[in-house]
Amino acid sequence: MPHLPLASFRPSLWGLRPSRGPPRPHPFSTQSEPHGSSISRRNHEAKQKRLREKQAALEAGRAHKSKSPAEPTKAWSPKEVVLYEIPTEPGEKKDVSGPLPPAYSPRYVEAAWYPWWVREGFFKPEYQARMPQASGETFSMCIPPPNVTGSLHIGHALTVAIQDALVRWHRMRGDQVLWVPGSDHAGIATQAVVEKQLWKERGVRRHELSREDFLSAVWQWKEAKGGEICEQLRALGASLDWDRECFTMDAGSSVAVTEAFVRLYDAGLLYRNRQLVNWSCALRSAISDIEVESRPLAGRTELRVPGCPTPVSFGLLISVAFPVDGEPDAEVVVGTTRPETLPGDVAVAVHPADPRYTHLHGRQLRHPLTGQLLPLITDTAVQPHMGTGAVKVTPAHSPADAEMGVRHGLSAPSIIAEDGTMTPVCGAWLQGLHRFVAREKIACALRERGLFRGLQDHTMVLPICSRSGDVVEYLLKSQWFVRCREMGARAAKAVESGALELHPSSHQKSWQHWFAHIGDWCVSRQLWWGHQIPAYLVIEDGKDDGEDLWVVGRSEAEAREAAAELTGRPGSELRLERDPDVLDTWFSSALFPFSALGWPQETPDLARFYPLSLLETGSDLLLFWVGRMVMLGTQLTGQLPFNKVLLHPMVRDRQGRKMSKSLGNVLDPRDITSGVELQVLQAKLRDGNLDPAELAIAAAAQKKDFPHGIPECGTDALRFALCSHGVLGGDLRLSVSEVLSCRHFCNKIWNALRFVLKALGGRFTPQPAEQLSPASPVDAWILSRLALAAQECERGFLARELSLVTHTLHHFWLHNLCDVYLEAVKPVLSQVPRPEEPVQVLFSCADVGLRLLAPLMPFLAEELWQRLPPRPGGPPPPSISIAPYPSARSLEHWRQPELEQCFSQVQEVVQALRALRATYQLTKAQPRVLLQSSEPGEQALLQAFLEPLRTLGHCGSVGLLPLGAAAPPGWARATLRDTIQIYMELQGLVDPHTQLPLLTARRHKLQKQLDGLVARAPSGEEAETQRRQRLSSLRLELSRLDQAASHLQQLRDVCPSPGAPSPSSPSPSPALPRLSEDSRSDGSTETPGPPCSFSAFQVFDGHMWLVAATLSGTVLTPSQGRRKFYLKLLGDSDIQSPNLSGDVYT
Repeated sequence: MPHLPLASFRPSLWGLRPSRGPPRPHPFSTQSEPHGSSISRRNHEAKQKRLREKQAALEAGRAHKSKSPAEPTKAWSPKEVVLYEIPTEPGEKKDVSGPLPPAYSPRYVEAAWYPWWVREGFFKPEYQARMPQASGETFSMCIPPPNVTGSLHIGHALTVAIQDALVRWHRMRGDQVLWVPGSDHAGIATQAVVEKQLWKERGVRRHELSREDFLSAVWQWKEAKGGEICEQLRALGASLDWDRECFTMDAGSSVAVTEAFVRLYDAGLLYRNRQLVNWSCALRSAISDIEVESRPLAGRTELRVPGCPTPVSFGLLISVAFPVDGEPDAEVVVGTTRPETLPGDVAVAVHPADPRYTHLHGRQLRHPLTGQLLPLITDTAVQPHMGTGAVKVTPAHSPADAEMGVRHGLSAPSIIAEDGTMTPVCGAWLQGLHRFVAREKIACALRERGLFRGLQDHTMVLPICSRSGDVVEYLLKSQWFVRCREMGARAAKAVESGALELHPSSHQKSWQHWFAHIGDWCVSRQLWWGHQIPAYLVIEDGKDDGEDLWVVGRSEAEAREAAAELTGRPGSELRLERDPDVLDTWFSSALFPFSALGWPQETPDLARFYPLSLLETGSDLLLFWVGRMVMLGTQLTGQLPFNKVLLHPMVRDRQGRKMSKSLGNVLDPRDITSGVELQVLQAKLRDGNLDPAELAIAAAAQKKDFPHGIPECGTDALRFALCSHGVLGGDLRLSVSEVLSCRHFCNKIWNALRFVLKALGGRFTPQPAEQLSPASPVDAWILSRLALAAQECERGFLARELSLVTHTLHHFWLHNLCDVYLEAVKPVLSQVPRPEEPVQVLFSCADVGLRLLAPLMPFLAEELWQRLPPRPGGPPPPSISIAPYPSARSLEHWRQPELEQCFSQVQEVVQALRALRATYQLTKAQPRVLLQSSEPGEQALLQAFLEPLRTLGHCGSVGLLPLGAAAPPGWARATLRDTIQIYMELQGLVDPHTQLPLLTARRHKLQKQLDGLVARAPSGEEAETQRRQRLSSLRLELSRLDQAASHLQQLRDVCPSPGAPSPSSPSPSPALPRLSEDSRSDGSTETPGPPCSFSAFQVFDGHMWLVAATLSGTVLTPSQGRRKFYLKLLGDSDIQSPNLSGDVYT
């Protein structure tokens, strides 16, 4: 490889030629003129005065610039939006014949590609089976069906980003991939939305319509509004097979749900019983556990409750006295947070070992409201250390009390109705009142009777219905339940045996605990929208024994046959009434992995793609959805619905808070990808259902987090940012600035490809990858790094650790390709004739690098890859989405670990050079550098990489200093690994009088940071690690500054200040130096350029330099390059600047 040999250094200061770039300033010296007129002397003095004034102004400006505080970080500014405006019909291929826009614009990049992908069938397994790299393997997944009512939130976007990356990787590997799309009918949410719409548009309540008319309105709404989420999935680039799209209320799903219900009933796993359920009074329906939000309260908290005219206080403990029967002065005080349930109390319980109540065992108490006698019972479930140690027992409205009631044979009167009002059991004075209005009335009655014993703040957890915002009640209802214990035991065993893998494995403990304590699952919902339960009440004329007879069937005819068999009467004589309730939405969702493939029919898709290869979803759905899929899938199909489960964490904001509308920190993926102004964000808050206090807090938080709105980041940037978080790191903290950083990364890739395409030109023909074996060590290094990147990406995808993939790609594109190789190859590409190998290497880096990137950034990768020339040898893939994914084996011939290790040492030298430049603030100057090594191997290594060292270190020239040779005086020095000495020229480039004060100020600032960090106590293990790293970094930087200050002081001692008086004895003015032969960094020489004359003078740090330029009409040859020579003007000659035209040496 060409390099700069030491022999080319001639002859003066170790033979180093003058560096390219600005001149090296020297102290300006004024000399008295022994001869000449007084006019000439006065002209000279005036000129010196002007120079001193100009120098003072320059120094003042430089000092002001150095001392001025750092500019605050600029807020993001909207980038220029470039649109794709070539007329393209939906499904037609995008026109990429034109040049790339100058900068990355997401709207331009993302236009037109997705409809073309879908129309060509790239996402269908049938297409993939015909690909040249087809592996014969299958990979199947289903998307967790989002609610048809909603829009994608950031959690959905994370799911899509992870799943689509995995799916695209498998597809590019040659697997037959099926990714099934679908949406959930969302019984409660959809019914609530349509009910609101009916009331708003027609002034009609649901119960004013027939069931059929209401369902017709729901289907109309679904057809009109229900496709929004599918459009969002397309916008995110989700490569789903849309021809297999499912909806949990379509005909196929309905058949599957009915079949599952019948089979579970026939297996004895479904039964009807009167039990406590979670009840939403606002919805008048039972709700699932996952629809109950637990809101912690630290004390008194006022909340608005649907249907209640005034705010209700929660977080209060009321103490009530229950008089002991027969003892006028004896009482048992009970604390309760729910005084409205006092009418339903049937006993008071204490712990049998509580000494405070042993004397009252077996006694009876008087009810504080009715005066009825209640037993004082003993039960070990009572916690004696809580409150007074005595609890009231309300079996009809508390799960714990219901279990206690069963153990003691207590009655369970229901005192709260389905609509949340008090029932007739409470008496006429409470009947019909809202339960929380009755609460206040009961408290007043207790005070009047002298049985109120106090009120105090109390920490508690309040169950809230996530759908309605109502406080959840526990009501006794006759419902259908699934027996879960037996199926749950099989699910627990599957994980324990390894048949079912949970990743991360930390979730196994929660899995085992939940199934060890699982209760029966209530699947009845009092709704109209959903799968109506296929159960029928048998009504026999003339028979009323108080027991209901229910039968189950796939149709009414089948149910009638079952009823006839049970009753012994002809079916025609029996009257059947179908259960009006519908099934829990989670019931149909639990069937999705196999119902979406055609179950219960034996379809080709079911035979080919079931069980699924992988289930990926949020960790919050592990038990409610994943657990139920495993239970029902194993029971109904005889095998696990999937063998592997990948769980991603919950997305939180950058402060670690759960995303909530009331906090104003909810991130809509569309706002991030397309950008949104603050005013629009604030309007969305106002359109929500927040109360005024919450709205004010949310608006203020939103304004603080997004003062300028959210910039347009693009889909690829959002996907890359989401996938960059590992699943093992706990909750995912996402900030818009992180996504914006990924957009900047997209722009880096964009500019890199613009450079590559320009280098390739229009007639480039790529070599086969297996034939590319460059001789240049830098070319070989980047291909080795590319092969390593492919190896790491393959490892990350196989382990499903996408953070490893994103880190690898970010490092390769940014730190290997853009920061190093493209910079190093620029001078090589400017050579004439241009070598061929670097261009081939550039193509391979672009082609392979984009294919590695395609699963994560599909739009950007497609846009850029389509513009690359195809490799020879057969028709190219029509799309990067089905191009072969680079494997570690296919690029193994490029791997050179030893070369990478050597080049890492070269990069250490580059970093040291840049650190020296930064220490002495050499921003534009290109100083000369000498390297000296005590190790022969290192000396040879440096010899081979002198040209990249010069380019990457921004140096004028780089040479080697023989071992034992003295370093040039006045040069800065740095030591690397105790074996390499780095010398950098400073004389003429740095003014010690200016730089020393700046260096002192920098050192003072760093020392202050160090002292503060030493005094600060660490707050945790992670914080302590970061603190130690920062301490080490600060101490290293201070050491560098001390060394630099010492060196500058030495320079100052030998260099007089700009204002120093001139020597007493004049020195003769030296002859103007002749432009000598120029030594180039590649060892060759340039002949002297054309005759030069002076065009002007420039002043640098008080020293005057002449600018040499070619005479008029002189043309520079390519071999001479373009260079500007700076010649120091000595003496007081008054040189007139001629008017010159022609090329200036640059």
